[in-house]
Amino acid sequence: MTAVIDDVRTEALFVSDLQRSQQPTAEVIREAVTAMVARLGEARCAELVAQEFGEHPDCAPDRMRWARSAIRLAFA
Repeated sequence: MTAVIDDVRTEALFVSDLQRSQQPTAEVIREAVTAMVARLGEARCAELVAQEFGEHPDCAPDRMRWARSAIRLAFA
């Protein structure tokens, strides 16, 4: 179950406006995830991730790696 929750959180962070270059704190990451899930819902976050991978396959994997890493740290 934890893996599923982490996936939802990762997708929400991925589609958020936060950028790695902002060096967001764990608190900012948690707030962004909560806001995105509340605003878009889990399914829409997943749809937007898929769309981004289709439209920007060169950039999306790096952002996904960052999002996964940031989620692990923010929700440790």
